[in-house]
Amino acid sequence: MPPVEIVFNWPKSLDEIPHVLWILHHQLKSYIVVSYFSSNSNFWGSIYLLRDLIVFNFIYSKLLDLFNVILGYGLFKSIQNLYRSISGYVSPKILSLPFIKSKIDKELNETVLKIEKEIMKNSDDLKQFDSLPGNGLPVEEVESELVKLQKLKHSDWNNGRVSGAVYHGGDQLLKLQSDAYHQYSVANQLHPDVFPGVRKMEAEVVAMVLDIFNAPETGCGSTTSGGTESLLLTGLSAREYGRKYKGITKPEVIAPITIHAGIEKACYYFGMKLHKVDLDPNTYQVDLKKVKRLINSNTVLLCGSAPNYPHGIIDDIEGISKLAVKYNIPLHVDACLGSFIVSFLESSKVHGDKKLPMFDFRLPGVTSISCDTHKYGFAPKGSSIIMYRNPKLRECQYYISSDWTGGMYGSPTLAGSRPGALMVGCWATLVNIGKDGYRKSCSSIVKATMELKSQIEKNPILSNYLEVIGDPLGSVIAFKVKQNQQKNLSIYELGDLLSKKGWHFATLQNPAALHFALTRLTVPVLDELIEDLVTSTEEAVKLTKEKGSKSGDTAALYGIAGNVHTAGLADRIIVAFLDTLYKI
Repeated sequence: MPPVEIVFNWPKSLDEIPHVLWILHHQLKSYIVVSYFSSNSNFWGSIYLLRDLIVFNFIYSKLLDLFNVILGYGLFKSIQNLYRSISGYVSPKILSLPFIKSKIDKELNETVLKIEKEIMKNSDDLKQFDSLPGNGLPVEEVESELVKLQKLKHSDWNNGRVSGAVYHGGDQLLKLQSDAYHQYSVANQLHPDVFPGVRKMEAEVVAMVLDIFNAPETGCGSTTSGGTESLLLTGLSAREYGRKYKGITKPEVIAPITIHAGIEKACYYFGMKLHKVDLDPNTYQVDLKKVKRLINSNTVLLCGSAPNYPHGIIDDIEGISKLAVKYNIPLHVDACLGSFIVSFLESSKVHGDKKLPMFDFRLPGVTSISCDTHKYGFAPKGSSIIMYRNPKLRECQYYISSDWTGGMYGSPTLAGSRPGALMVGCWATLVNIGKDGYRKSCSSIVKATMELKSQIEKNPILSNYLEVIGDPLGSVIAFKVKQNQQKNLSIYELGDLLSKKGWHFATLQNPAALHFALTRLTVPVLDELIEDLVTSTEEAVKLTKEKGSKSGDTAALYGIAGNVHTAGLADRIIVAFLDTLYKI
């Protein structure tokens, strides 16, 4: 017998099982090697040894992957995920059968026509350009076309009837931004030597935002084109940090199911596996126990939202921070939507003495935060900030090429050339409004949101049928139909009725719900919003009872997306929508 003793210590907890299996794995490998060499194996014995080790490692890795999945998701959820995966593969094959495909294509074409009618606005007095005009149009004619295009039928954002989307800081601020853009319209952040003033302003914008999120002295960051780019850079930095400093070659990210799609996009672009964690059914925050179970040696990033887009709920960042510190894993907080609302919640005293959740760099586990200055910071569209606890993390998002024939090249973000004028507009906005101005803005918007929340909870009509999701503290509120009223009211029917009255609520799924992100423009029309919500709820109840099982376009669309067998059809509809954006 070879002089190798195999010792197996029973794990004291589920968390210890992967480590115990890892030790056993290496003991068994040592046993195999010593067995061969102690038996004076020849050349072919060495080949067989290599073969056995490869097979053993392959089987072990697959079993460990399977174990990690079951440990992380639980047996029932793992079976459910497997079913969805198989259905996602098989269902498209079935739907592509000739006698089914022809019917589906016909219905999809009808849907595409509806999308085109909705998106492709036009009028008879507008000029059409499918190629460059032979002779350029006079300035007056171009300006005339611009005015006509502005008058095309659109959602009534001017009067605060659109959820988020337009974060208007007022006409005076708009004039300041326009003047700033005029002065710096040719500026490019790619060339700090040519535009030193833009470089100074960009650095100061980053510093100002780091300050309101309580960054340490080592804090740093960069500007980006928006929240999605900030999240893409977060993912890239985490992947490269894990590869560079921990040797991780199969990076994994753990995030709530409510995390912004930008994180999913980052995982898709940069080849990372994303684990989406369910929410606590009571708080609608990410379930910390499930986060902990999914952590393994390949985890490069943990994520949380402050608040999340669907429900406006701030995750338990403090709890995730403790996990991040314990397992030495970077933690990103997506505050793109919260931006200058959540960062001023505490100092504005809008919630009185209520203890507010901590989510910024004061928590030791938080290593990065994204904040959209073009939302509640009221900066021009196309500006966001990605912040890091230290320069080592930021360096991992850089792209560097020292041997390019065009010279030494370095880029801090995904883009090369960047519009300096937008950054100048952002700087002008921040220094013009100041901390006091943002506190007042936060207070008025959040007070209006809390009033809407109160009405849904106390109004006799609304409270009978609707319930607020979780405990939102900022500017976003989401609500769904109560469990005992789902036969009497369709939330999507309610959304369609509100749309007919000029309100643009965002449509959610899993669970089916509506949400509204209040802005400065919404505050003056809050009473009108509440009144229309009440009357639309009453109308929706009547329509739901009349229609029975029949559903409107919105309900049908989300029914397709939510069904595991037809989710692929929803993908095709999204593709059709994106294609429509570029049709003349």
